[in-house]
Amino acid sequence: MSAGGAPVDTAPAGAESASGVDAVLAGLRRHARDLVAELAGPVRRVRLRSGDTVLEVEWHGGSPAEAPEAVPVAARPAPPPVADGEPGRYAVRSPIVGTFYRAPEPGAAPFVAVGDLVRPGQVIGIVEAMKLMNEVTADRGGRVAELLAADGQPVEYDQPLVALDPV
Repeated sequence: MSAGGAPVDTAPAGAESASGVDAVLAGLRRHARDLVAELAGPVRRVRLRSGDTVLEVEWHGGSPAEAPEAVPVAARPAPPPVADGEPGRYAVRSPIVGTFYRAPEPGAAPFVAVGDLVRPGQVIGIVEAMKLMNEVTADRGGRVAELLAADGQPVEYDQPLVALDPV
C-alpha cells in the first residue's frame, strides 16, 4: 500500500526469492508509510533499502495524499558500496538520513569496535530517523578498520559509517 492507501505493485526483480523479496518490500512499505505520515511537509520521493532490496516511490504531484497511486520506481539489488581510499576496503553506509548511534542504548557496549570481525548481516549501528530506529547491517563480512561516524552524529543517506577490510 502507498502512503495514500493505494496498492503498490511489488514484483521482485532478478532471480531473488519471490517470497523473501515480498516480505522485505512489505517491511519497506510499512516504514515508508510511517515516515511519510510523520513528515511535516509534502514528499515527492522516498528511497528505502534493506540489504540488496531497494524500494523507491515517487509521487508526480504535490504529496502522497494528492496522488491517486504511488508506484515503485525500482525494486532492484543495490550496487555494492565501496569505500574511498584503500583498495579492497568496503564501507558500510547509512541507509537513511538521521542520527547514527554505535550502541543499542546509552551506556551499552557498541555494536562493533575497531578490530572486530563482522559477519554479513551483522548489525553495526542504528540510525534514528523520525523516532524510528533503523538497524544498519553489513552487506559482507570483514574486519572493522575504522569508525567513520561518531556516536550521536547526524548522517546523510549513503554516508560511510564503518570501514571494513576483507579477511
